[in-house]
Amino acid sequence: MPAQRADARRNYARILAVAEEEVAAHGADASLEQIARTAGVGSATVRRHFPTRRALLEAVFHERIDALAVRARELAQAEDVRAALLEWLDALTAYSASARGLATAMLWDQEADPAHENACVATLSEAGEPLLRRAEEAGAVTPGVTAADLLTLIAGIVLATERHPDPATEADRLLRLAVAGISPGGEGTTG
Repeated sequence: MPAQRADARRNYARILAVAEEEVAAHGADASLEQIARTAGVGSATVRRHFPTRRALLEAVFHERIDALAVRARELAQAEDVRAALLEWLDALTAYSASARGLATAMLWDQEADPAHENACVATLSEAGEPLLRRAEEAGAVTPGVTAADLLTLIAGIVLATERHPDPATEADRLLRLAVAGISPGGEGTTG
């Protein structure tokens, strides 16, 4: 039994490493069959570890999503909550623009699979909500804006700019335009 578990762990790690490369190259539509071939396992093994494409993408982005969540929690303690919120949105936009497939993973419709919570969105929303509420209380954000709203906004910006010659710069420019709408007390810039 322990040999199988060790083998299963190795397969998982190999599949995930290959998936990270494939998603970086091809985005959210990376071929699961190609991932299996490159990892040297069968398609059934990939599906046993990652029953859905969404589960695979969530695993690919898990570490960075967690880092962004930690950063949101740290920034929630900042004195200048508007600057802190905008710093977090900058980081989220920059990462999303550089990580092919993340925006698609963040936008997957809950109704398509109601039994599966979107882990990317849930983690980021939970971490960002206290930061956002502090910014709202300080009058730095329009009342009623939710963390999920901001994540959807960023995912939309990233998807709209992914074919731009310089997607990161264009995504940043569009975020700055959006900030003027969500943060009326500021000058509309994020950095």
